[in-house]
Amino acid sequence: MARIYSLVNQKGGVGKTTSAINLGAYLGYFGQRVLLIDLDPQANATSSLGVDKNTVRQGTYEVLIGQAPLAAHVLHNPRLKISLLPASPALAGAEIELIDLPHREERLRNVLESVADRYHYILIDCPPSLGLLTVNGLVAARDGVIIPVQCEYLALEGLGQLTQTIHRVRTSLFPELRIRGVILTMYDGRTRLATDVVSEVRRYFPDQVFKAIIPRSIRLAEAPSYGKPISVYAPDSVAARAYEALAREILAEDGVHIPQFAD
Repeated sequence: MARIYSLVNQKGGVGKTTSAINLGAYLGYFGQRVLLIDLDPQANATSSLGVDKNTVRQGTYEVLIGQAPLAAHVLHNPRLKISLLPASPALAGAEIELIDLPHREERLRNVLESVADRYHYILIDCPPSLGLLTVNGLVAARDGVIIPVQCEYLALEGLGQLTQTIHRVRTSLFPELRIRGVILTMYDGRTRLATDVVSEVRRYFPDQVFKAIIPRSIRLAEAPSYGKPISVYAPDSVAARAYEALAREILAEDGVHIPQFAD
């Protein structure tokens, strides 16, 4: 069965979608079958993988409200080594429509059960909010939540609210929910502030911060405009090596053997 992780942070611009895409691509590079669920109405993960969100006819929205089976609408690009359940702007309406549906917080978890045996990893890119879509992402995160945190002061302010939401979901909906790890993103080693933020996040999440730190990178910012993960767009860049290290770290912690060709 697939390991299912949700990438969550209610603050925008922290590298959540970037981390979902590039972590997924490197897990795929290391021989894992990966499905990325775009749960964000902005559909940034969809467009960042070269899919025009305005052409998506059946995607996350239709799957969540029960109009379409998940497996039939997964897109796969062998070159990018990642599969995608795309989103469209219509997903914005799901927040309202889900309210009247039965088991509204468990819709995503239930539909993922139909494909969990087809993948090694399912990554859920949640919207930058703490609404019903994000709650669905949390409840579906069978193996934990991954929290990207930008190495800037303001990124720290929302962590308390996020951990409270995780606690509420754990208390009322999914007792097994846990924090799988924290990714430090947009790190600029030239600044004292970035170093201080790293120390503060490690104090806030002892033993839960991944060793791999993602640097601030122009190449990383450019890659989505070409519809490619960093592993394809600039595989020799510092950012690519950082996401490769993150994928290796997660695979090692999950007890997954990395193929010889990738060593």
